[in-house]
Amino acid sequence: MRLADPLRAGNGFRCESRKVALQFGARVALDGLCALPIMERMTTIRRARAADAPLILQFVRELAEYEREPQSARLTEAELLRDGFPQEDETPFFECLIAEEDGEPAGFALFFPVYSTWRGRAMHLEDLFVRPRFRGRGIGKSLLTHVAARSVERGCVLLFWHVLDWNQPAIEFYRSLGADTLTEWRRMRVGDEALTALARDAQTPAAAQAPQSPAQGRA
Repeated sequence: MRLADPLRAGNGFRCESRKVALQFGARVALDGLCALPIMERMTTIRRARAADAPLILQFVRELAEYEREPQSARLTEAELLRDGFPQEDETPFFECLIAEEDGEPAGFALFFPVYSTWRGRAMHLEDLFVRPRFRGRGIGKSLLTHVAARSVERGCVLLFWHVLDWNQPAIEFYRSLGADTLTEWRRMRVGDEALTALARDAQTPAAAQAPQSPAQGRA
């Protein structure tokens, strides 16, 4: 997961209805849209709709630029629509919240459920991003608390996310909220051709596969 902005706390709000891994024991219970009166500005947080797919994709690309990896953001608008806003009889792969200030898009949070074999239901926050000119107004923190609220509603006991190891102000801020830095774990990933090759091994008898590896570890 990728996060930008240390999320400095802003004024109070009213609710109306290289990466380092962190986890957060969700304790917040908020719901619905949130309106924040910040310096006479009105910030709202709402659930994303299918029509927001182009905006979500733009946020993703801006975040990739911030992380100095613009070439890595290869997701398409069609894939976002398919995975986040499917037909009624299908389950979306993710949920998304949009933050707007005076009606102007300011940031977003994208998250989805995961499962911990040690603790049970959990939520993974994949992206949290606030555009530079909207930072320092509490918008990022409000997005994070709303994700925490959705996690609690779903019965989750953990909220996971990742932050770049050089983003020390953000790391310190998350720690101030009760997040733990999981320094003993390393993130692993297999993708593209390597994933396809690994999947092909499922068709090969186990005895013929090499090299042999210990079947242990936590996914």
